[in-house]
Amino acid sequence: MLSHPVRRRGLALVLSLAMLALAGAPVALAQSRPAERPAAPAAPAPSPGSQAILRALEDAFVSVADRATPSVVNVSVKLKPEAAQEDAPSPEMEERFREFFGPELFERFFRKRAPHEEGRATGSGVIVDPRGFVLTNNHVVENATAIEVRLSDDRKFKATLVGRDPRSDLAVLKVDSPSPLPVAELGDSDKLRVGQWVIAIGNPFGLDRTVTAGIVSATGRTHVGVATYEAFIQTDASINPGNSGGPLLNLDGRVIGINTAIVSSGQGIGFAIPITMARDVMTQLIARGRVVRGWLGVVIQDLTPELAAGFGVKEDAGVLVAEVMKDSPAGAAGLKPGDVITDFNGGGVKDVTDLQKRVAAVEPGRAAPMTVTRDRKTVTLSVKVGEQPSEEALADAENGSESVLGLTVEPLTPETARQNRLTARRGLLVTEVEPGSPGAEAGIKPGDAIVEVNREPVGDVAALQQLVAGLKPGESVPVYLQRGGGRGEYVMLTAPRP
Repeated sequence: MLSHPVRRRGLALVLSLAMLALAGAPVALAQSRPAERPAAPAAPAPSPGSQAILRALEDAFVSVADRATPSVVNVSVKLKPEAAQEDAPSPEMEERFREFFGPELFERFFRKRAPHEEGRATGSGVIVDPRGFVLTNNHVVENATAIEVRLSDDRKFKATLVGRDPRSDLAVLKVDSPSPLPVAELGDSDKLRVGQWVIAIGNPFGLDRTVTAGIVSATGRTHVGVATYEAFIQTDASINPGNSGGPLLNLDGRVIGINTAIVSSGQGIGFAIPITMARDVMTQLIARGRVVRGWLGVVIQDLTPELAAGFGVKEDAGVLVAEVMKDSPAGAAGLKPGDVITDFNGGGVKDVTDLQKRVAAVEPGRAAPMTVTRDRKTVTLSVKVGEQPSEEALADAENGSESVLGLTVEPLTPETARQNRLTARRGLLVTEVEPGSPGAEAGIKPGDAIVEVNREPVGDVAALQQLVAGLKPGESVPVYLQRGGGRGEYVMLTAPRP
């Protein structure tokens, strides 16, 4: 207890000495201040070499933008009413979009349309031929009733759809101009390397001719879920809604890809269709209005470790045949469900995507060797590759119906011939006709028998599909019918335009 007063007196003494010290501090500090230090030297200027490198890269970006931008177009489409409603956001997403973008931008780009309102959508495209051919994405124009193309100099043209290919998500448009059009130069995407600089140009959210830069993040990307045939270039160059159909370019200003998709849940993950694939599709669409690919007529799947063990093969041994379609080339070759395709046309099969590409590359009508593992034994087959039917025809086949150009048909039998008062011994019996279809416009009716198409006899559905598949859009061929009572008649059947 006696310690407290002592401590108080000691503390008072210390404070008093401190006050005296502070009182004399300015003089002491002034006397002890060292001489001022010289100012720190300025940061060195960039070396001429590094400046030159940066300037060269900058000049490359500017040069590509200057050269390629005039060939990039804004694609504006008038949508079918049902498609316009499908594109409208849900009430929950509508509210989120409104908060994120603000009322003005939301009303411009995302406002839900009334049923009577005209729906419109926009995308990008690139002029790739001086004749006025424009390359873009199928999903930009697939629901269009009218298409308009606007150039960087604000010239506008009505565009016609030359053809589209949903399986690769590509389409070709045609515009007619009295004066020359700016054309982009196509490059070689097969020589791309990961890490290369690339530049994307397009119209994201209606912001015309937006230029972004990045690198090639990966090549040959599959299982993205955008198209049937995928080998995407992945890039971190900024791509947004509206960029679809625009070009991805290298530093030489050449088109090496067509921007197609993004991963909406991430940033810096965009995908472009390699120009080598796009060039082949474009050439076929311009020449015949459609793309011809080889077809086996099988449903296939990748092997899992469990499936591989069950079938007695290695996990990477090939692909498993789950189903063989009726009247297909694979069925004719003797392929069976449960077979594991290990080799096709002289090359080992890696996975489903690999086999799809290999088969598609074979010209229809050609025979190709195929090796399969069946019951743990190796079997060699030869398959005469057919032509891949349209998606509509495949869908009909999967649903159990046989429909061609709006005609549902089945092989004619003696019983069905008698029931419909027909004398033909072979042909196809028409059981249904879709209103407004090419078959209906030709005057074909249920109960008619299709005996010949373009003077070629048809005894089964596959033969009819093959004959129809060879028609160009808008082409007409004579069809020989037999009607009730045995009366024969020719009608003209016209293939629909895209």
